[in-house]
Amino acid sequence: MSEKDAITKEYMQDKETFADAFNFLLYDGKQVIRPEQLRPLDTTSIVLPYGEDSKLVPIQKYRDVLKMVTAMEDDKAAYLLLGIENQSEIHYAMPVRKMLYDAIQYVAQVDEAAKSHRIGDKAPETRAEFLSGFYKTDRILPVITLTLFFGADEWTAPKDLHGMLSADADILRFVDNYHLHLIAPAEINDSDFSKFHTELSLALKFIKKSNNKNKLKEMINEDTSFRSVSKKTADLVNIVTKSNLRYDDREESVDMCKAIQGIRDDALAEGRAEGRAEGEAKGRAEGEAKGRAEGEAKGFMNAMISLVKDGILTISDAARRLNMTEAEFEAKAGLTEE
Repeated sequence: MSEKDAITKEYMQDKETFADAFNFLLYDGKQVIRPEQLRPLDTTSIVLPYGEDSKLVPIQKYRDVLKMVTAMEDDKAAYLLLGIENQSEIHYAMPVRKMLYDAIQYVAQVDEAAKSHRIGDKAPETRAEFLSGFYKTDRILPVITLTLFFGADEWTAPKDLHGMLSADADILRFVDNYHLHLIAPAEINDSDFSKFHTELSLALKFIKKSNNKNKLKEMINEDTSFRSVSKKTADLVNIVTKSNLRYDDREESVDMCKAIQGIRDDALAEGRAEGRAEGEAKGRAEGEAKGRAEGEAKGFMNAMISLVKDGILTISDAARRLNMTEAEFEAKAGLTEE
């Protein structure tokens, strides 16, 4: 499991955050699902109150996060299975993946109902109940899966099964569609973030603006909520956006303004260091070039002096080749009389 997958899974396990996400999805932010109504389900199995004489029956879990909500309606308990699939990257086959996960849950519930009847006292009343193992009065729990995208880009993948199919409209009329229930930061209007009631809103706002550092800094400076953010939220956005935020790991809360400023300070320090290194390298390079030029000039001068002393060149020829006057050449060559 990648670091992104691990931290998003842990973050959404929190009951308050989990309820907040589903209240946004299902009830436009109204606090219908309460955290205390949620029961976390085991990573390998869960127990549900249905079957023969309400016996508890286990079914297997296949989700990133899966919880059961128990809500009282008209003095009766209503049960609902809620699952979250966290995505740090766009998944172009997500409708099929979601459809499979939900189907597995429904199949498991039907199978477990049949098992409970086999070990129960109530015999099937009809041949149809006997063959299917599922009785006419049996009911299974609704399953709702939320895909939560922890990326700054828009979700460009299909949002329903029909979007993945290659078929004309006449054929698609006979193909049941399966829709993706999606929360993607880039697709949330800025005014709608107030419909969240936990720091999930801050995390999603940060992710949405993370592709534009100027807008991100402006938002954090203006929104006082970012002055004190829990470390778990700071860790989440730091990892999923690769922001390299600077804050003290020992603190329970993080001032995101200072954390963002830390990025800027580090960038300036890095820029100064690079500038110094570049300047030193340039200085060395220029010094070496100057030394080579001076060495070549001195070597050419010595060669001219040697040729003059050997009688191969005249003082006039040597001076001309060195772009000097005869007097200058004689002075540099030490040929002038004392």
